[in-house]
Amino acid sequence: MTVTANSGQDLEKREDLVTLTIDDVEVSVPKGTLVIRAAELIGTEIPRFCDHPLLDPVGACRQCMVEVPDAGNGRGFPKPQASCTLEVAPGMVVKTQVTSPVADKAQHGILEFLLMNHPLDCPICDKGGECPLQNQALSHGYAETRFHDVKRTYPKPINISANVLLDRERCVLCARCTRFSEQVAGDPFIALIERGALQQVGIYEKEPLQSYFSGNTIQICPVGALTGSSYRFRSRPFDLVSVPSIAEHDACGSAIRVDYRRGQVMRRLAGDDPEVNEEWVTDKDRFAFMYGRGTDRLTRPLIRDTAEDGSSVLRAASWPEAIDVAVRGLRAAMNPPADPDDLQARQASPGSRVGVLTGGRLTEEDAYAYSKFARAILGTNNIDFRSRPHSSEEADFLAHAVAGTGLGVTYAQLERAKRVLLVAFEPEEEAGAIFLRLRKAVRRCGLQVATVAPYLSNGNHKLNATLIATSPGAEAEALADLGGLTPDAETIILVGERAALSGGTLTAVSDLAERTGAGLAWVPRRAGDRGAIEAGCLPNLLPGGRPVLDAAARVDVAATWGSRSLPSEPGRDLDEMLLAASDNELGALIVAGVDPGDLLDPEAALEGLEQVGFVVSIETRASKVTERADVVLPVSLMEERSGTFVDWEGRERSFNAVFSKPSSMSDLRVLAALADGLGKPLGLRTAAQARAELIELGAWTGDRAAAPSAGPAAAAVPGAGEVLLATWRLHIDRSSAVANEPYLLDTGKPPVAILSPDTAEAAGIGDRVTVSNDHGSITLPVELAVDMVPGVVWLPTRPRGHDVAEHLAAAAGDPVRIEGA
Repeated sequence: MTVTANSGQDLEKREDLVTLTIDDVEVSVPKGTLVIRAAELIGTEIPRFCDHPLLDPVGACRQCMVEVPDAGNGRGFPKPQASCTLEVAPGMVVKTQVTSPVADKAQHGILEFLLMNHPLDCPICDKGGECPLQNQALSHGYAETRFHDVKRTYPKPINISANVLLDRERCVLCARCTRFSEQVAGDPFIALIERGALQQVGIYEKEPLQSYFSGNTIQICPVGALTGSSYRFRSRPFDLVSVPSIAEHDACGSAIRVDYRRGQVMRRLAGDDPEVNEEWVTDKDRFAFMYGRGTDRLTRPLIRDTAEDGSSVLRAASWPEAIDVAVRGLRAAMNPPADPDDLQARQASPGSRVGVLTGGRLTEEDAYAYSKFARAILGTNNIDFRSRPHSSEEADFLAHAVAGTGLGVTYAQLERAKRVLLVAFEPEEEAGAIFLRLRKAVRRCGLQVATVAPYLSNGNHKLNATLIATSPGAEAEALADLGGLTPDAETIILVGERAALSGGTLTAVSDLAERTGAGLAWVPRRAGDRGAIEAGCLPNLLPGGRPVLDAAARVDVAATWGSRSLPSEPGRDLDEMLLAASDNELGALIVAGVDPGDLLDPEAALEGLEQVGFVVSIETRASKVTERADVVLPVSLMEERSGTFVDWEGRERSFNAVFSKPSSMSDLRVLAALADGLGKPLGLRTAAQARAELIELGAWTGDRAAAPSAGPAAAAVPGAGEVLLATWRLHIDRSSAVANEPYLLDTGKPPVAILSPDTAEAAGIGDRVTVSNDHGSITLPVELAVDMVPGVVWLPTRPRGHDVAEHLAAAAGDPVRIEGA
């Protein structure tokens, strides 16, 4: 029998294939294939511990021994060989444990050595029940031990980080954890130290393992040496029900596996998806799932009542009562008492006095329900998902270059590209799966990365990136003057959502991509952002990338929805809605998943909410928005609903509910109840129905929205004693997603202010600096970066206790004052 491999390479050239014999079966595989992989093609699994397909081979554990006899062609070896480091050769003959007593004895012997000092604590070990060592001890080990001396012991456990604990006596020295940290994540804070019987995993005593990807070492550890602080001793693998799902904390669409018991999520693991996240996830995707289990979880509807003393309070209500109150409030806002002297108010459409803010936590189906509810039920285009600083230029860019474009730049294309240009985007902080794919391409393919930024961050140092030093606000000018770094068809441009804060940058990016043929991808920070665009949660955009101003597009959508007509003028964005509320021009607002702390000026946003006549909050947890709402309608957590996230590529990532709770409802179901109360049925009850309508609508095939045409904005000119502010969010910060996760929070980077040495010296700044403006101040330790643009100070946007929006109400490019503290 002959087996031919198909590894994704071009197999039309037969000379690229190597033919060998494994266990009397002839197999042809691409040149460079390892013997352990070739054996898998004929269904033979050679036992192994150190081998991992995404890590460089090392041959550390020696468990995968095979016999390679001399077949008369000089391809043999006198002793058993480690199949995980041995490449195939023409005419090679390999005998695994299936056909060779020599290989079988070698594997038994290695396993006996590994078990010599390994503790027999399987009943209390977290890995018990899913442990490769346990399994192979039964299949390839001796039934009885010949070792009767005292086993080696160590003090346990060692905190490698707040998240990861090490039991050294269980370690089999496979080096998976150290190789992952160095090769994949680029965080080599752990290493194998000592020699012989004393060899062990060691850490740098002065610094913990500070990595956004440390949890992957727990999952790939083949024994119970590495365990997670939050899961340790909490459950047994055979007590858990496993469900595949998609991570909700960024726009990467990473595949995960959710394990639950008795209606409670116990842990999350990385899923295996070669096209997206391979087998890795960030620590946030892995550990941040407790955010819905605090005392602030909303479980019953709330309505606002007026007490006898005139104060107003929220009280629990039934679902029918809460829906009735919400319907009355929305109807009153849409049909206010007529003022005979106010001609403008009498001519305004009912929908102009209501608005919808959807946030970025929604699935595409839920976002579509909000889009349909706003336009078909409320009759308004006042809808916006961007609960963050944004611009009208960004809305034009999203309508032109993102909405309805389908699958664009992919992870695979990132890996094959020769150059990647990062604009207002920090992959390690904002999109971990992209960062790992870029690092892989840098290491293996020589990918060249360049970043338009004020300084080279730690993550970009790991990518060997070239810095295009740029002051915040001057990105458009930098793109127009790239010099020798001009992109071409073999370049991919990744632009982050922060580009909206620098006038003209998105226009410059679009022009550059169209002029050079470079690939272009917009990478938002939140999982639901791309789906919200496709669903039409923008004031200028209908579902599928249809422009609101296009009459044919409106007719197309109205026909699918069964509506007579749709509002024809673009609506207000988030900022305009809050401003209209302050001017008493907004009668009602529906708010879902919006954290005011993400906005430029949280205090002003909350004041605007207080001016709205009627606020409906559709939320999972109590917040500053629910405190100001007239009706609060609780909805389900992500693990309790099904739906689809659209990742940054434009790839649809569908998932089913992990478990169902009859008492919780999705946003879509709540909107359907509100629509019924308003006498205009939404026509949707389930995510499947919403998905069917989205498929029916498809992408718009008519004229696309015009490209943004904003010129470079005039950069702010700092005054005496002032510098420009640079800022972006860290991966682990003051996010509501990491609530109730103390171990994960403890792994976040300590907040620092970063300055150039010249800027610090000129301002007389030592170890600490106070950054201030007319709104407030922040005091932080100082870190000097020699490549930082002079006249700039960088601050993390939302670290614990030092929120830039809360204390400064400033954005990147704004002037701030600095002085020594």
